Amino acid sequence: MSIPTEPRWKSLVVTTTGPLFTPEQCQNIINVGENLEKEKAKVGITHNEKGGYDTKKRTSIISWIPFNNMPQMYKTIEDIMLRTNSNHFGFDGMKITEMAQFTVYPKGGFYDWHMDCDIEGVKEPVVRKISMTILLSPPGTFEGGDLEFMEVGKKPQSLVQGQAIFFASFIRHRVAPVKKGIRKSLVMWFGGPSFR
Repeated sequence: MSIPTEPRWKSLVVTTTGPLFTPEQCQNIINVGENLEKEKAKVGITHNEKGGYDTKKRTSIISWIPFNNMPQMYKTIEDIMLRTNSNHFGFDGMKITEMAQFTVYPKGGFYDWHMDCDIEGVKEPVVRKISMTILLSPPGTFEGGDLEFMEVGKKPQSLVQGQAIFFASFIRHRVAPVKKGIRKSLVMWFGGPSFR
């Protein structure tokens, strides 16, 4: 009897080799995000619950970028996500399923350990399979705020401006507290049919 194994090409945390967006494009995304309605970030948001504020778990300000506000941005991200999924994840039927979240972490801002999907699999608006973060902040404008993954030894993921990291939504991760300045990022989730 053979034991099933994952293919050698598979990876659940993938960083792009370089930036997806130029500094000017990052600033454009920041400008759009900052001009939209802002809200304090919540935890536990599902399709039938509004979630709640928990400053012991998460402190950041967010806004949602409608699809028609930045169609070229969405197209660029979708193209890279599909290629990344094909080369590294191998998940079925992947597509953009939710609006992009523009996130601002001020000094002291953080998001404690969490997953981006519902462990019961029944409360999600869609089945989240891949999560993505793009760093929008220019170099030297903040310290701390590292994106860390519990399952890969808590190694901080240092991104350059405009660079993206894609990861399986079921991996526990956090944004460590920002020690200085302001960290700005773009966060998205991509879905598909239920895991089988």
